[in-house]
Amino acid sequence: MVSEERRQKILAVLNANEKPITGTELADLFSVSRQVIVQDIAIIRASGVSILATSNGYMTPKNVSSKKLIKTFVSQHKGIERLREELLIIVEYGGKIIDVIVEHPIYGEIVGSLHISTVEDVEQFVEKVQNVGASPLSVLTQGAHIHTIEVPSEKLFNLILTELKAKGFIL
Repeated sequence: MVSEERRQKILAVLNANEKPITGTELADLFSVSRQVIVQDIAIIRASGVSILATSNGYMTPKNVSSKKLIKTFVSQHKGIERLREELLIIVEYGGKIIDVIVEHPIYGEIVGSLHISTVEDVEQFVEKVQNVGASPLSVLTQGAHIHTIEVPSEKLFNLILTELKAKGFIL
């Protein structure tokens, strides 16, 4: 398969899927190395196509349903169990965690794409943090961070905020 043809097919696969797809999965699908996929993604991005690199793989941004609301809130916590608890509260009320944002004193705003919408996504994310030995972005700001979430309604957003406040997450 010619490189350009493979890149078009990679983009078609990403556009057809709601969930992220790992570089390894794409490499297996196209019988190339993961490094070839990384290079292909870079070339596709350079052409002006938006591809998000999340903790669970690559995805193209999808249009948010007009019935969904995009909201942000400021939170603070330390430790992997508190991270897990915070994310579970959001998804259990039907929210989707789009990203995490920290304000770094030198680099300014740093955004990490998450796209976590299920309990399974939360568990996979937490497991990845533990297994890789990586630290969440919030360690750069003593635990303070902003989440952008997508929620079905204002009522559910308020329920999420109420529980997060009750558990000591909201600043």
